[in-house]
Amino acid sequence: MNESEIIYDWNVLGDALSPPMRAVELHDETLRDGIQCPSVKDPPLEAKMEVIRLLARLGVASVNVGLPGAGPRAVADSQALVEMIRDERLPIRAGCAARTHANDIRPVAEISQRTGVPVEAMMFLGSSPIRMFAEGWDDAKLEQLTRDAVKLAVTSGIPASFVTEDTVRSHPTTLRRLFTAAIEEGATRLVLCDTVGHCTPNGVFNLVRFTRDLLRGLGADGAVKLDWHGHNDRGHGLVNALFAIEAGIDRVHGTVLGVGERVGNTSLDQVLVNLRLLGVTSSDLSSLGALVDLVSTSCEVPIPVSYPVFGRDAFRTGTGVHAAAVIKAVKRGDDWLADRVYSGVPAAWFGRRQEIEIGHQSGESNVRFWLAQRDIEATDAVVRAVFQAAKQTDTLLTDAQILAAVASASA
Repeated sequence: MNESEIIYDWNVLGDALSPPMRAVELHDETLRDGIQCPSVKDPPLEAKMEVIRLLARLGVASVNVGLPGAGPRAVADSQALVEMIRDERLPIRAGCAARTHANDIRPVAEISQRTGVPVEAMMFLGSSPIRMFAEGWDDAKLEQLTRDAVKLAVTSGIPASFVTEDTVRSHPTTLRRLFTAAIEEGATRLVLCDTVGHCTPNGVFNLVRFTRDLLRGLGADGAVKLDWHGHNDRGHGLVNALFAIEAGIDRVHGTVLGVGERVGNTSLDQVLVNLRLLGVTSSDLSSLGALVDLVSTSCEVPIPVSYPVFGRDAFRTGTGVHAAAVIKAVKRGDDWLADRVYSGVPAAWFGRRQEIEIGHQSGESNVRFWLAQRDIEATDAVVRAVFQAAKQTDTLLTDAQILAAVASASA
């Protein structure tokens, strides 16, 4: 049976408000922007190395390895990660964050020179009126900082990316002036940032379109790439990233588990999942769970039970009606059907399976299925004992509680 015969997909059928989704590059900020979260532990170097190996395996194009301007430790870790990428010939590019200040840019250039790797300098500068007011800056000062920073990166022989902090709250005249200056000095990438998670999808569309039009007017469209860097303060992190892709962005930033300041960044793992579901990529995501677990453990970030795909409850149900549909599919020997009848994401892509549990909302079919999965004879007495135990609790039964009910009925 063809999938389209049993799933009517309103996402792709009928009228469309958005352009078709397109393939883009992904950039990871877990090891730089992500670990700025005040509750996140800076993971040991060995864990950072394994994070980058897994990112490369998943097809992520580039990774921010740190902010060397922060001090000797940051320089040492950043260089060690660049050396690992070089020595292991990983298919992922390295970048470093830097303020638009020579003291930040020079360490990036020195790492690049010592390793022989073209490390991207991602030079950031606050550009919104509210930040300018707080700092006492004006457009002329920002333009000079931009020109000096980009020129230093270019003359140092490293890729120059210009990052406007709080782009989504910046005035078009300021952005036009700064973007033009950056491009004239040799920047080959502009990074549009939703630094405080202010943006809605309409804002993403307007900002990307404005910048694309500017690049065309400067004759730089195609030569200068555009990035989107989002945060999740209003809960729009994932959807804004998808809108940015539709609007014409070239590279999307994110962090594993969405770690980052305040409520976090765009979740890179969720972007990967959605691009696969949308048919934009056919990447093997079987190692994505290992990456999520590694970041959770090494950064000491617990995974919420309801977190998409990788939460404990993502593919788990104790509800009778839901479980019954899954069980019927399993009994038909149709794994594809069982994995989708009550799930919008196939568990098998991530080495998981649909789990049927027993609780106060379960039916007898839950009990019989649970017993059959463990080769326990489902006599009427056993099923009744487990079912009654379930109805007397306000949570799911643990394996120990179920086995105790089985033992009592078999005694």
